[in-house]
Amino acid sequence: MKYRHEWKHEINYADMLTLRTRLSAVMKRDEHAIGGVYQIRSLYFDNLSDKALREKQDGVNIREKFRIRYYNGDTSFIVLEKKSKINGLCAKKSCRITKEEAQKIVDGDIGWMTQSGRLLCQELYSKMMSQGLKPKTIVDYTREPFVFAPGNVRVTIDYNIRTGAFRTDFLNPETLTLPAGDSPIILEVKWDEYLPDIIKDAVSLPGRRVTAFSKYEQCRIYG
Repeated sequence: MKYRHEWKHEINYADMLTLRTRLSAVMKRDEHAIGGVYQIRSLYFDNLSDKALREKQDGVNIREKFRIRYYNGDTSFIVLEKKSKINGLCAKKSCRITKEEAQKIVDGDIGWMTQSGRLLCQELYSKMMSQGLKPKTIVDYTREPFVFAPGNVRVTIDYNIRTGAFRTDFLNPETLTLPAGDSPIILEVKWDEYLPDIIKDAVSLPGRRVTAFSKYEQCRIYG
């Protein structure tokens, strides 16, 4: 599993306008985005003691979290993901699952995962059984992605963060989500071995420091 560097910054609307101009001049828009953006919906997992949430809040150095995600309302392409963090570096494993499989997980029908032939499905099954992981809450947001080949850099601007609160029916387009409190706009910068100076300069904003913001944590504000 390949680990990457990651910076997050909380920014405001004026910062976002500045960054759009800068990034558009030196980076490419993600070709898979629609109109330059993704509408992302994720379903995060946690257990009864809120292990993933508490490890994030406590700054545990080695931690992981599972989620299911799809883009722009398209449930024909759904991914199961595990995001890991060690010593400030991040890595992600993913595999495709079908809409029917995603619904089964939501419904608690997980026996099929052991015979799925997908290691990540099998790992999630094991941790649902051993740790009590279950679908916890929906996280919706809008993402503007930019890419830069040298350093395998990806810069995203995320906003309009909304929470399903206690809802887990994330495949239902009519599911009500609510603004996740006073959520900031989030700038994320991810890269492999090095961050080119041209990108470092483009994302530099006076008074903005690296933060440990978590959309999942923000979306748990109602419980």
